[in-house]
Formats: sequence, C-alpha cells, structure tokens
Amino acid sequence: MSKLPSQLDGPFLTASTRTTIGSSTSHFIPQTDTGVQQLPLGALPELGVSFIRVTWVDLTNIVRYRVLPLSYFYRLLQSAQPGLTVTKSVMGLVLDTMAEGFGPVGEYIYAVDLTSLRLCTYAPGHASVLGFFQAKTDVWNEIDTPVCPRTILQRIIRQAEETLHIRFLVGTETEFVLLKSTVPPVPVNNQGWCASGALMTGAVETQVMEEIAKALIDARIELQVFHSEAVNGQYEVVTGPLPPLEAADVLVHTRETIYNVAHKHGLRATLAPRLRKDKLWDLSPVDGSGAHVHISVQKAPGSPPSPVWSEKPPLTRIEAQFLAGLLEHLPAVSALTLPLPQSYCRIIDGMHAGGTWVCWGVDNREAPVRLTKETQPKSRNFEVKTIDGTSNPYLVLAGLLAAGIIGIRDELCLVHDNCGDGRTAAEMTREERESKGIHKRLPSDIGTARKYLLEDKKLKELLGEEAVRVYVRVNEALGKAINRDGETEDTKETRLIESY
Repeated sequence: MSKLPSQLDGPFLTASTRTTIGSSTSHFIPQTDTGVQQLPLGALPELGVSFIRVTWVDLTNIVRYRVLPLSYFYRLLQSAQPGLTVTKSVMGLVLDTMAEGFGPVGEYIYAVDLTSLRLCTYAPGHASVLGFFQAKTDVWNEIDTPVCPRTILQRIIRQAEETLHIRFLVGTETEFVLLKSTVPPVPVNNQGWCASGALMTGAVETQVMEEIAKALIDARIELQVFHSEAVNGQYEVVTGPLPPLEAADVLVHTRETIYNVAHKHGLRATLAPRLRKDKLWDLSPVDGSGAHVHISVQKAPGSPPSPVWSEKPPLTRIEAQFLAGLLEHLPAVSALTLPLPQSYCRIIDGMHAGGTWVCWGVDNREAPVRLTKETQPKSRNFEVKTIDGTSNPYLVLAGLLAAGIIGIRDELCLVHDNCGDGRTAAEMTREERESKGIHKRLPSDIGTARKYLLEDKKLKELLGEEAVRVYVRVNEALGKAINRDGETEDTKETRLIESY
C-alpha cells in the first residue's frame, strides 16, 4: 500500500531542499526561490485531488499528458528514478503523423518538477505537474536532453543569471475566439473590443469567461484582467509577471483552462492566429488572435545597478542592449513565435499586430516591440507582439530571451531609434525609416523564417544546434500536416481550429 504524503521518506516534503544525483541536479525535488506559490505535496488529499496529469508540451505546441492515480504518483516519487518513461518519438509527433527521422526505438525519462504542481481547477479532482525530458541512463546519471523545450528555457535563464547577472520577469496575454460551431466557424457573438454586449448577464460566453477567471484565481494564478477583443467572439486574458519558466508554465495552464471551460459549455475556444487571409468573418482588418508577452530586464539582486543609457525614452544600458539583440535576431526568432503558414496572415501592416518592419516604439502597437510603462523603472517592459497561440511558450521565451542575452553579452549598440512619434514604420518614407535605423522587415512566410533561424549562428549556439535542427524538421512536417495538398480551404481551416 502506498504511503500517505506525511509518511513519504526522503526530501520530497521539503520545499527548500535540493539534491544532486551524479553531476546534474534532480528536477523532482520540490524547491522554488522565485516567490511562486507552490502547491504543497502533502495537501493534495485534503484538496480533493485523486489524479495527477503528468503534462508536457511538444514541439508542435500540443499539450499532452498521462493521468496517474494519486496513490501511484506518491509511489513514483519514492522510486529510484521518479519519472515516466516516454518514447523518444514524442518529439516527432505531428498531429496524427510522425516527422521524418523519428522511430519506435529509444526512451526518455520524464522527470517531474514538483515546483510546477498546480490544481486543475477546471477539472475537479485533478492536479497537473510538468517536468524535464532526460536521457535514459543509469539511475545515478541523469542527463538533460537537448531537445526538451522546458530544459532549453531553464538553461538559458540560468546562463543569464550566472554569467551576466541578469533576471527577467514575463507577463502574458492570451487572445482566443469562442465558437458555437467549427464547421463552419461561427463566433458566439458579433461584439467588438471591450463592448458591454460581449459580456451580457446570463450569456453563455459570460459564464465561460467568469468561470475561466475563477478557475485561474483558484489555481493561484494572478489574473489581472479579461475583456472582449476586436474580433467577433474574441476575448483576452492577461496574467501577471513571473520568472520566465513559471510564466510559461502558467501560460500552458491558462490555455488548458480556456479550452476545457469552453468545452464544458458546448463551445470551442481557438487560438488560431487568423482564419482565411483577409477574410475573418468579414471583419475589419483589425483581427486575428495573438499571444503577446511582456518582458522586463533587471540586474540580479546584489549586482551593481545598470547605468542609464537614455532618458528620452528612459532605458538602462542592459535594457538597450537587450532590445538591440532582440531586434537583431527577431527575424530568426519568428520561426519559433510564428510557427504556421497561417501565422503570417496576421503579421501585416495596419493590423495592430506589430507590423512588418523590425523596429520598436513607445506605446506603438504597430511595432513588433513596444516599450510600455517607460517612466516606471520597476515595471517598465518590452511587449513583443509577433507571437501567436500556436507557438510553444517555452521555445518562444527561450528564443526571445536568447536574442536579448546576445545583445547584453556582446554589448550591442541600439541603432534603432524610438518609432513612437505618431507615425508607424509603414507610413514613413524610406528616408524617414533609414533615419531611425529601420532597414529590415520580418519574414513574410514560415519558410523564410526557418531559413533565418538556421542561418543565425549566435542564436543556434544558445538554443542548441540539435534543438534547432529537430525543431525545423518537425515544423516543416507540421505545416504540411495542417495544410494538406488537395484539401479545400474549409478542411484546412477546420483542422487549424480543432488543433489550436
């Protein structure tokens, strides 16, 4: 019979304990030094938890999990190697197909990370936990696999803190559309941005949004605001800043909450970036769903403060260097943040989605990077807009942070001037753009973005050569799986909606 949580042997109940096995740190010891509210392992029975969803997000941004009875989960934690064995082909799964180069031989250990344990308040009796894929070797020698998205992000965060003494906070926005049907796609209403008619008392969409909000709050996630967005049936949920790994974990949980609560009420929530180029339910050009992130850059506690780089707009030196690196490598990072052919139907000028020019600006919603709260040093952040909900959040943050880290590490000079004087880059003449250092455009299709990523040596060095090669191979297969030859546009659209 399995032991109750109060009877578990070893360090599993100690949130401040860390243990080392061989040359690497064990990921399944509960520990957090980030201020994130950790769910106590021993409290699960009292909270009514009967099942644990051991969860991961694959390279195509599909959330997958195995469900373990709580009693077996406790037994797993007492084993010599607490984790599940998972086929190596997990990294090559593409909808109902397998990417080239993946086969039936080999397994990973998926080591659970108890700092990610969280109640699935949208599914009573369930909690979820994330982890790290590791090479399956002997019990005393755990080795992280280079293609695990969560491991890649964790490694980049640690490198920034250990070598550059930099820390980040990340806040996320989730836009989605609630549909009454998927064939054809019919939104729940025809209301617009922040319209009161989108949240009428008693309406099913109001019930869904309030239930999503309550579920997130009950899961100890800081919900800051929710409201209707510009597209018919579209809504946005905004969650508060966290360290990057925890922010990505929260985003995964937020999306699962949205999907599940909508399904409970007979609706389909979709994160699809845009449906039918230039024709999303016959709306104005301000449409499509994004997944913007807000990144603040700070010196680690105990480090000397970063000197002021400019006063108008106010930026510290590390902020300016981070921004310089981000802009320099943004075309390559687009392969991670905009992973589908449909993603690029949204990245056009005039969409309030960041536009097509590589630039930045204070409160400029037509720049891919927007500086917000510029006069508040503790909350000043960069909003990156060229992201949508079909992207893997761990790879998105790994790519964006790696780009900025390159800027800080290499002490890049910010050559782009503030594009926040009332005119967007698309509205400027060539000479005006050049005077602000604006020379490059974002890729207009996923094929070009992949090419930029493969050619970006510095970015590949931080992300990992093998990780980039595998991602590109899987991403190519994903594009073909979503948009299959010989199918109608309606069929492709339905698959996109039902997949994301």
